[in-house]
Amino acid sequence: MARKCDICGKGPMTGNQVSHAHNLNRRRWLPNLQKVRVHVNGKPQRLRVCTACIRSGAVQK
Repeated sequence: MARKCDICGKGPMTGNQVSHAHNLNRRRWLPNLQKVRVHVNGKPQRLRVCTACIRSGAVQK
């Protein structure tokens, strides 16, 4: 299952972990996804939604 928000499509971001000595290691930042029961076309359905969409009211619980 992909780590993507079913509403906005937010997914993992990549970059470098930088130590104090400026050594670089590749790493990933994962979105904060929650399994939420929401109403889609009047029917309850379980979606993986990021917390930004939950807080903004983009989904109707």
